[in-house]
Amino acid sequence: MIYDIAQLGAKVLRQTATSVEDVGSIDTSQLIEDLRSTLASTQGVGLAAPQIGISKQLIVVASRPTPRYPNAPFMEPTIMINPRLTNRSDVKEKDWEGCLSIPGIRALVPRYKKISVQYINVQGLYVELELDGFIARVFQHEYDHLIGKVFLDRVESNTDVFSEAEYLKLIAAAV
Repeated sequence: MIYDIAQLGAKVLRQTATSVEDVGSIDTSQLIEDLRSTLASTQGVGLAAPQIGISKQLIVVASRPTPRYPNAPFMEPTIMINPRLTNRSDVKEKDWEGCLSIPGIRALVPRYKKISVQYINVQGLYVELELDGFIARVFQHEYDHLIGKVFLDRVESNTDVFSEAEYLKLIAAAV
């Protein structure tokens, strides 16, 4: 099923998501498929269960070049159940982010450049992974949705927030 994306102001986006207790259940499998199909219907590079109105600790990271992120590296869609950020570099960098839950807005957001994460995969196995650059950014963005935050909460200054139209002008001028 393809869900509508929860929009800024929806209560679910400000809640702390609950753990997925039964990774192998039919309900969890259905949620995973719904999350995958909903993301595939968009130009997004990641999606968290709260964004489809379900306050569970489940995200999909699926970096790929799109009109929204033309320089994104390709990564097979990866389901992460009960993810945790376990380590991070001291180095942060600012880069552009947008969100399917906040259409029409882009911002320069500081994020850790390199991170270590743990999660449970769809087979129920624990995975530890090192992420860097854009994919680390996507993980941190989606992980924020599980703790009731959106990317605008991480912006250092209001001058780092742009309309999508102005962002597109800047990107076109940089090419």
